[in-house]
Amino acid sequence: MRVFGIIGYPVGHSLSPAMHNAALRALGLEGVYGAFEVHPEDLPAAVAGIRALGIGGVSVTVPHKETILPYLDELDPVAREIGAVNTVLNLGDRLKGTNTDWLGVKRSLEEAGVELRGRKAVVIGAGGAARAVVYALRRMGAEVAIYNRTPERARRLARELGGRGYPLEEIGEASGELIVQTTSVGLESWESPVPEEIFSRFRVAMDIVYRPLRTRFLSQAEAAGCRVIDGLRMLVHQGAEQFRLFTGREAPVETMYQAALEVLEGGEKGR
Repeated sequence: MRVFGIIGYPVGHSLSPAMHNAALRALGLEGVYGAFEVHPEDLPAAVAGIRALGIGGVSVTVPHKETILPYLDELDPVAREIGAVNTVLNLGDRLKGTNTDWLGVKRSLEEAGVELRGRKAVVIGAGGAARAVVYALRRMGAEVAIYNRTPERARRLARELGGRGYPLEEIGEASGELIVQTTSVGLESWESPVPEEIFSRFRVAMDIVYRPLRTRFLSQAEAAGCRVIDGLRMLVHQGAEQFRLFTGREAPVETMYQAALEVLEGGEKGR
């Protein structure tokens, strides 16, 4: 039986085990996907454990997406350019890092019929998640503006991946086709990093947060007439690409989505 999993700290809240195990069952594949809580100081030992135990592959979540890079044998060009890894493949003689987060963004937008070539997109935040978002938007042909509380981080990200960086306090001047929220603001809270009056200047709003599924950011955007895309679609699409890399089989995307949604809605009802 092949073993896969996710490493992060904390990781108990992850929806990835539900998604991947549902996909394995749906395709009749022998395998199991677990959650492995790895404290930052234990990351080198955890990577050694992946090798020693022959774990087929792991998903990588915060805070390890950037710090894991030195412990891998190989990075594919996408992971190298983004500067972060969310997927590690055990190829027997080496561990290879890649990044499927950007595909989660791209496929979620394409699924919603969003066309960005030659259009403006705004990204809130400049952390690890923002890197994959900016990469995806640039690949889709968008002109990207990055707004962050620490403007130098936004400018550095813009220099590295393309776009322009601005301080978050200037968000009131922003406009475009799409606005994407990449920070943890709104995670299990009713907060938004931007004032609600800006949404009237955008057609589409996306939040990578999925707890709650409908964040204050998305609720305000919808009230202003924006088409909204929740973070669960991105999570599922990046996970589906991981599943394909882990197993060599196309993932049952809707099965994964329903499995994640069931856990998410069950947790919200239990509060």
